[in-house]
Order: sequence, then C-alpha cells, then structure tokens
Amino acid sequence: MNYQELSQQILALIGGKENVQNVTHCATRLRFNLVEESVADVEGLKETKGVMGVVSKGGQFQIIIGSDVGNVFKEIAKEVDVKMDAQEKDDRKPLAKVIDTITGIFTPILPAITAAGMLKAVLSVLVVFQVLTVESQSYQILNFMADAAFYFLPILLAASSAQKFKTNMYLAMMLGGILLHPNFVAMVNEVKETGAGLHLFQLPIMPVSYSSSVIPIILAVWCMSFVEPIADKVSPKAIKFFSKPLIVIAVVGTLSLVVLGPLGYLVSDAISNGISTLESVSPWIVPLLIGAFTPLFVATGTHYGLVPIGINNRMTIGYDSVIYPGMLASNVSQGAAAIGVGLKTKDATIKQLAFSAGLTGLFGITEPALYGVNLRFKTPLYAAMIGGGVGGLFMGMMRVKNFTGGSPGLLTLPSYIGDNSLSHFYMACIGAAIAIAVTFIATLVLYKDAATVAAAPVEETNEGTKETDGTLVLSPLKGQVQTLRSIEDGMFSEEILGQGVAIQPQEGKVVAPFDGTVTAIFDSKHAIGITSDAGVELLIHVGIDTVQLNGEGYEYAVAKDQRITSGQDLLHFDLEGIQAKGYQTITPVVVTNTNEMGDILSTHEGPIHFSEEIIKVIK
Repeated sequence: MNYQELSQQILALIGGKENVQNVTHCATRLRFNLVEESVADVEGLKETKGVMGVVSKGGQFQIIIGSDVGNVFKEIAKEVDVKMDAQEKDDRKPLAKVIDTITGIFTPILPAITAAGMLKAVLSVLVVFQVLTVESQSYQILNFMADAAFYFLPILLAASSAQKFKTNMYLAMMLGGILLHPNFVAMVNEVKETGAGLHLFQLPIMPVSYSSSVIPIILAVWCMSFVEPIADKVSPKAIKFFSKPLIVIAVVGTLSLVVLGPLGYLVSDAISNGISTLESVSPWIVPLLIGAFTPLFVATGTHYGLVPIGINNRMTIGYDSVIYPGMLASNVSQGAAAIGVGLKTKDATIKQLAFSAGLTGLFGITEPALYGVNLRFKTPLYAAMIGGGVGGLFMGMMRVKNFTGGSPGLLTLPSYIGDNSLSHFYMACIGAAIAIAVTFIATLVLYKDAATVAAAPVEETNEGTKETDGTLVLSPLKGQVQTLRSIEDGMFSEEILGQGVAIQPQEGKVVAPFDGTVTAIFDSKHAIGITSDAGVELLIHVGIDTVQLNGEGYEYAVAKDQRITSGQDLLHFDLEGIQAKGYQTITPVVVTNTNEMGDILSTHEGPIHFSEEIIKVIK
C-alpha cells in the first residue's frame, strides 16, 4: 500500500487540509474533526482502495483503515497541522461534543495505560507462579515501572487534554505536576493524621490525593483553556513572555487546588460509589448490556466514551467490574463470529478474510471483524451480540473484576489477576469461553453463504417460473456477467461495499435497471448511485480506478435527484478510449444497502443484454 498516495486521496475527498480542524487515530481509524462535514465525499472515500469504511458519529468523521492506520496518519500529519489554534464555529449537539472530547482526551494515552496494565498483569503471573516474590527487588522495580503510568496519569491526561482544548501543553502538564508534587502529598498526609486544616491565603484546600485521578486534571485544563486567552489579552506586550504563564498558573493552579480538584474528586468518588451500589444490587445488568451492544457502540464510534468509566473505577476502587468484563465478552464474540463464518463459508476469499479478522477480534481489535465480516453479513453480528450478552451476563453474575485494563481480549486475560487470587482470572476465562462458544454455535446456525443461496433452484409451476417477493434489478449494461470476485479491487471483490455482480461491457452505455431516483453523481462521472422505489440502493461503477480519469470519456444523461424509469439512459462512456488509457472497464453493480436486505440473488451468468433480469433482491 502506498501510504502517501492514500493519505493524499483521503485529504482530497474530505475537502482538503483546510477543511481539517484536527485529526487523531486509534487502532484502526483516522478520526477527523472537520470544519464542514458536508463537504466530504463519503461515497468517494468508500470507493477508495485502502479504506474499509466511513463512520460519522459522536462529533467525529471516522475513516476505517485497519492495521495500517498509523502509517497513513503519519503521512496525513505531514500535510495537516494537528495542533491548529484556529477556533471554528461548532454547531454539533452537546452530546456529540462531549463524546468527541472524551475520545480525543483518552485515545492518545491508551498505549501508556495498556503498557502499564499488561506489565502489571505479567508481574501478577510471575508472583502467582512464584517466579518472583513481592519482597524481591526485581518485583519492586517492575512494579514501580508499571505504576508510573497510573500514578502520573494526571500528567498524561494534561498533555492530551491540552491538545483537545487547544491550550499550552507544558503549562497543562505543570498543573498535573502541582497536583502530584511530593510536598503537597506530604502536607495532605500530615493534615489527615493531625486533623488540622490546609489553606492557601485563607482559602481552604481539601486534603485529598490526586495520583491516578482522572477528572480533576481534565477540569483544570478545561478551565485553563479559558484563562489563557484572557491572560494573553491583559499582559503587556513587553512582558508577555513571562506575565502570561505566570497569570495562568497562579489563577488556574489556585483554582485547581481549591475548587476544581476537590470537585473532580467528588465526582469521581460519586461514580465509584454508584458503581459499587449497582454491583451490590444488580451486578449483571451493565456487563450484559455492554457485552451485547458494544458492536453498535464501535460501529458508531462511541465506545471510547465507556473507557474513562472503566479507568476511573480502577483508579478509585482498585478494579472495574462493569465496563471491561462486558467489553471482553463482546470482543471475543466478534472474533468468534468471524471465525464461524470462515469455517462455514465455501467462498475462499471470504474464508481468508474471516479467519484473519476473527483472530484479531479474539485479541481485542474488532474493527476488521465487525466491518469486514459481521456487519457485512448481518447474521454474524446478531450471533456476536447474543454471545457477548451471555458472556457479559455470566461475568456480571460472578462479579468478575478487571484490575489493570488493556485492550479487552484473550491477550489481556492476565489483567483479571488481582486480590491475591486467580479466581477473577478463572471466571474471566470461563466467561470468554462461554461468549466464544455461544457466538460460534449461533453463527453456524444463522449464517448462510450467499453463494449457496444464489445457487438455490427456482421453483417451477405449471404456469412457469414461480416468483418470490422482491425487487428485480435489470441489467444496466450489455456484456458478460461475472462474479464480483473476478474484480481486482478488494472493495468490490470482498463485497465490502455490498453484494452484486460484475459486468464486462460491450457497449458504452448505462441504462436504468429499475424505476427510481438518482441519489449520487460524481465529479469524475465514472459511477452513479440510484435508489429503487422499493428502497434498493444500487451503485454502478464503470471501470476500476477510473476516478483518476477525472471525467474524461464519461458523460451523465441524468442529474442528481432526477426521477428515472427502467431502461432510461443514465450514463455514456467511451469504452475503447478508457481501455486505450490502460484502465479496466469491468463494471461492478452493487447493492450498497445489502445489510438492510434479506438475500441478494444473482439470476444470470454469461452474455446479457440491456434490461434482462440480473439480480433479485429479497427483503
């Protein structure tokens, strides 16, 4: 994959770098904040080789790349200033803003939290199997190495919060250092022992510790984002270099110790107390819901809103029993569903994709399984939700505790070792096994190979062929019908955009395959999107990589939103001219809302003429 070329294509399709407010990435996605989201060419992005999908949820425009996302991000970062200071008008809803803020703050620090959590898990295993003792120097050194990310979490969060709130990162990190300074910690401990008060110029300071805390520093940096512009405005230009940071730290540092820190501590404490109460009354409810519905959270990009709750639980009460156990059940179920598809399908391409995506899903990275297999075929998604719910229910009933976090999956099962016991680890293993088994069985029962369905015979009657309820798609081209697998483009051959057929055209004309409406046209004129009166969304994509012709050799015969009737001319193209330029003219005809349909049946092979039956869509 040419990362530089892909990054340039992405930037062009989202409206150029000037349309980018900020961009980050997670394990599989580029996460953009766009100035004008309507400018982005969603269909063009979905057609771009190297892009697995596009999601616009939670205030972010997310482009799913897969495991190569880090390399693509590096190329985009060369073109886009990810620390832009320009303040653009934000018309998003409050909930979208909150989700976007949480995601933007926590996503950058996840590698450090994951590393610390896994090191803790390894250390726990070494102690349980008596390789090390807690008194040994090796244990103590490894332990403080692992504790570093947790203890200094406010400083890590200060850096990511400063980027999100567009304020000075180093002053923000200084605020984190104020909350964690050894002298302040010593004063707090002394006050707790003696019962005396703690004051700053008669202003009372609550004697609490902020190590491993989450909310106090986020509130402090958020406050700083308002104070800093004021400090900049009131500081004389001649002394602004030192007066501005002085004002910021004096004001925000004081507010952090007197107001914001205690407020954040109380909020964190309230959340942990609420979780404890829920755990004592109905510990199974939240893990059940998270186990069942996390795939939908991931699909909408809102799952990162749950991560801070799990982190806060571990930081305040020492463990998380509601978020991570449910996510563990959900993630392994996603992997199991994909593997189930791989075992049952007879399609070699789907089999290879399903096994690869399923393995990464079992290990905690679910996007390839979700977008490449489960959402695509629907029934594996249902199976994963069933299995995830059952696994989450079991772990909730057993009150399974996660102690160190990490990406929920089989590799992070050691993160359930704690309380000087292996019981939570054993129960997490059993819960994961239950989720995998239930999902796998449900997938084998529910999943039907599309190739097998398409090959099913049509029942004959005395009156001729017996029709089933559905929408007939007539051929928009004259030529030779082939399978999508014959196309040298993974977006089509792997049916990521949807199911359908391919046609090798013999004439440079595309006609309407049904009555409906033109719903998508492109500047490059190489494709057209139409929707039938029954709701079938069809993409006709003339040629492979022909978007690079920039419209040369193509001409629309209709306009967007125009009403069309079956057989009406939609598009004309220079068949010989396109081939002469070295481009393949094989044309995918794809039902892009396959997930909303029941079966997509190919009804023709070999030579075909205009308006002959080619696909039957059954809802």
